This record gives sequence, structure tokens and C-alpha cells, in this order.
Amino acid sequence: MQPPTLYYDLGSPYAHLAVARAAGVLGVEPRLQPVLVGGLFVERGWGSWSQTPARTGRIEEIEARAKRYGLPPLRWPEGWPNNTLKAMRAAVWAEGLGRGADFARAGFRLAFAEGADLSRREVLERVAREVELPAEEMLAAIEDQTIKERLRAATAEAWERGVTGVPSIGAGGKVFFGDDRLELAALACAA
Repeated sequence: MQPPTLYYDLGSPYAHLAVARAAGVLGVEPRLQPVLVGGLFVERGWGSWSQTPARTGRIEEIEARAKRYGLPPLRWPEGWPNNTLKAMRAAVWAEGLGRGADFARAGFRLAFAEGADLSRREVLERVAREVELPAEEMLAAIEDQTIKERLRAATAEAWERGVTGVPSIGAGGKVFFGDDRLELAALACAA
């Protein structure tokens, strides 16, 4: 049986919450799949709540969830939402080296527990070093056409499977959208 797939973008605080608690809720470590949430926005025809009047309320909700889940308090990166395109290319590169999950967890921690801006080169270098990957190689890889295409293809494949935003969990032949759907995904895994 294949493990569930958790689709994420490092710029999503909801994905941060889902990645932090997925294994405990699902009962198995999910496969973390990087996708570009901006590409999903283009496909669905509308963008993020972070650019709407709902922003303040949603930030408060996310902070309350983190507290309820027993996670560290969120520290929002200055200027959030930040452009995570290069961070997501780096995540694809790390995945190709078998370190994608470690890279994702380190990136989420730096972004939402330390308030680091993942659009900054030095922050991405720090993520790579923390998971013992060569930072200089990563910097070259995020400009490589093959890595760019792998991220595009992963995002397109996710869309085709029914992923309309992040986090989404593919389990039991279904897609569950949202951090608050992990429990439903766990039931699908059990069935």
C-alpha cells in the first residue's frame, strides 16, 4: 500500500501545520510532494485569501490552530506572503536527492517558527546546510531548466489529480484539501 501524498508549498502556513502533524494524525509518514501553489491558483482562476479582507481573521485562525496542535507560536516572515518559487524549485531538487521531506520540514520551520523569508538566497542556503545538502549546488539547480520543468510537471499532475490548493492529502483514492481534513484522510488511509 502506498503512503498518502501530502501536496505542499513552502509559502503556505496551512501546509506548515499539516506537515508538522501529518504523520501523527495519519498514522504513517506521508510522501511530501512539492507543488507551486501559484500554478494551482492560475488553474482554478483565483488566488490566495492572504490578499483579501479575510487575511487578518485567517492569520488569527492559523495561530489558534498552531496553539491547539501544540506547535510553536507562528512567526510570520516579513512581507508574507513571500515569493517561494525558488524555494519550491529547491524542494524539488532536494527531493531528487532523497532529502525532500527534510528540506520541507526545515524550510517550514525557518519560515513559520523563525519568521525567515524563503525568497532570500541566504535563507535557502541555510535550509540546504541544515539538511546537509550542498548550498552552492542548490543555487545552480534552482536555475536549471530540468528542475523548473519538474516543478511545473508536479504541479500539473497534482491539478489533474484534483489538487486545487495546499495542503492537500491524497489518500484512499481521494484528495482532501486543507489542514483540517487530515483526520478524514486518516480514515481513508485506514479503509
